[in-house]
Amino acid sequence: MRRNGEIIIIEDDEDDRLFLKDIFESLDYPNKIKFIEDPMEAIPYLSKPSVLPFLIISDINMPKINGFELREQITSIAEISHKCVPYIFLSTSRNPENVNKAYSCNAQGYFKKEEDFSVYKIMMKNIVEYWLTSLTPAAML
Repeated sequence: MRRNGEIIIIEDDEDDRLFLKDIFESLDYPNKIKFIEDPMEAIPYLSKPSVLPFLIISDINMPKINGFELREQITSIAEISHKCVPYIFLSTSRNPENVNKAYSCNAQGYFKKEEDFSVYKIMMKNIVEYWLTSLTPAAML
């Protein structure tokens, strides 16, 4: 995790991407926001040595591969998992089974997508601020 690294958002829904884009623009963090629309493109992107993300935010219900399967793939690849990137699930579901599954695959958080802009903005700000102050092995480099 690099505090000045990208915030990577893996989200297939265009409306959700646009909403998150507006939220992050209003928060005005210096981090580049990188949207990955197709979850199958996440592994090749994250595998690049030059990609040192600050945070990964992932939807769960996506075509081709769901967020849980993607997370399992990411943790199984040493070159990516060694980067110590916090992985947060963002979903419309409050299903306890999904929450349990998220934490069983070592996600660092599970949050429900909000419909109210100001509530969603505060939630995203809290997530980013938490990780800005958190110490991780990669942040110590």
